[in-house]
Amino acid sequence: MKGIMDRLVAENRKWVKYGHVATYIPELSKQDPNLLGISICNINGEKWNAGDWEATFTLQSIAKVPSFICSLQDNTLEVLTKKISVAPTADGFNSIENLETKNEQKPLNPMINSGAIAAISMVRGKTLEDKFQRIFQMVKKMAGNESLRVNEVVYNSEKETGDRNRSLAYYMKSTGIIDVDVEKLLDIYFRLCSIEVTCPDVASMAAVLAGDGRSSVDNNVFFDVHTAKIAKAVMATCGMYDGSGEFAGEVGLPGKSGVGGGIMAVVPKRMGIGVMGPALDIKGNSLAGWKLLQNLSQELELSIF
Repeated sequence: MKGIMDRLVAENRKWVKYGHVATYIPELSKQDPNLLGISICNINGEKWNAGDWEATFTLQSIAKVPSFICSLQDNTLEVLTKKISVAPTADGFNSIENLETKNEQKPLNPMINSGAIAAISMVRGKTLEDKFQRIFQMVKKMAGNESLRVNEVVYNSEKETGDRNRSLAYYMKSTGIIDVDVEKLLDIYFRLCSIEVTCPDVASMAAVLAGDGRSSVDNNVFFDVHTAKIAKAVMATCGMYDGSGEFAGEVGLPGKSGVGGGIMAVVPKRMGIGVMGPALDIKGNSLAGWKLLQNLSQELELSIF
């Protein structure tokens, strides 16, 4: 496995020059666009790493997955879908048009910004800080890493420039989708996006989903099979923004990307994969990371389709 991963990283590193780091969050523009790394963790806890797997990056939209999992634990899908749909989108991850003109003013799915913000508001907790801690603890448990922290520099950069997310949240407040303090809710969202990780952390998170909620480290169960299946289904249809259909065809795995360059991919019953490559395509997905996953999926016949 290690030899295959080393070779595929080398073969796909050429793609980094065709992507661009995110610039709308100023701190992310400082990332090295030439980085490319991958980690694999199977459901038995065995791990393999290649490339720049030790490089740190922030979860960004990958944090939407544990947020959605927590909201599913605290609400039935029927209750959840009264405020958030689980439908794919052909628009960008921060689209305002989706909220104003489509789907009865509900976010289309929990894997885009508006849906994730709404999902956080539905997580159990007496205070908004309780909601944050509940999701943050889920991230730590899934990653098998209690030392994870929020990158304060990225967090402040996001908070200072998050006007599009503020517009989404205030619009949802006006239509009754969310009913809590908007600024405090967004503070949670920005902090979750700014959790700093490495490829092994993301691979471990994906391995929990591959094992239907069971830890690959100590066999603890973090969520039930039903929740895991719903999360993977929504990842497969919505996790790569408006590139989800292409990713399903080319890679064939439930996946979730973030503009920090990370991609989390799940091979059900087998393994989790964490990839990072900060150079993004036009839709906000790691360009070289996508190509690397595509080649890995083809070589190991990982597609679920």
